[in-house]
Parts: sequence; structure tokens; C-alpha cells
Amino acid sequence: MRKYETYCGVYCGACTIMKANENNTVDILAEKWETEPEHLRCDGCKSDVNYYHCADCRMKKCNIERGYENCSECDDFPCDIIREFNDDEYIHHRVVIRDLNEIRETGVSIWLQKQENRWKCSECGTRFTWYEEKCSNCGAELYNSIKELEDI
Repeated sequence: MRKYETYCGVYCGACTIMKANENNTVDILAEKWETEPEHLRCDGCKSDVNYYHCADCRMKKCNIERGYENCSECDDFPCDIIREFNDDEYIHHRVVIRDLNEIRETGVSIWLQKQENRWKCSECGTRFTWYEEKCSNCGAELYNSIKELEDI
């Protein structure tokens, strides 16, 4: 479960790319997204194999330089870098400051367990990703990142 931990507070366990890597469906996703499969290889934020958009992450670099496990440990949290990330166009980023505050309060292990439960279908327990609308197993409607943002 620790492979889903990040420096920025995003939960990698709900990532479409991570799920494709784990299910050996990267080639299918690459074709759908019209990109090269190599761009979608990822073993998680804290590994040496990162999705190409995450490879040069400013938050990762900053945390490594400062010796932190995540941004919640920093005295400058929330800094301009994490605020920009939280407020960018990606809906699943809109909860990182909230989640990093939770990590700061409860610890990463409790947060990871909560996230693992949060990103499972409430009907059948199948894991889903940030933007999936229907469960791939039972067809139930999912509480995805878009619906979560509406409730924040």
C-alpha cells in the first residue's frame, strides 16, 4: 500500500495509469490516450519509474532535497508550489492540501488505509480510479473526484 503514497498528497491507488500498470493494460491505455506506452510506465511516486508528467515533479524534488516524506512535514506548508498544484485544472488535485493536513494530523498509514477504502466501490469493493463513473465490476455509480469536488 505504501507504493500509493506521494510527496504531494495525491493517492496513487486511484490513478488510471497506476491501475493500468498493475493490470498490464498500459498498451491499451496508451492506444486510447494516443501516446507511447513508455510514457505511461509508473511504479508510484516514490519509485524510480514515474509517469512522464510526474518525472520532473517540483514537489518530489523539493521533498527529497529537504529530506521530507511529504509536503505536510514542511514548515512552509502549504507553499505556493502545493497551492498551485491544488488549484490547477486537474480535479483530483483539488484535495491535496486537505489530504496533507489529514496526513499531518493522523499519519500516513491511517490516511493510506482511509484512501484504500475510499477508492473501492461501495457495492462490491472493486477498486476504481479518480474519474470512473460506473463500477467496472457491478455497474454501481461511483463517488469519483468530480462528485467529491461538488461536496467540498
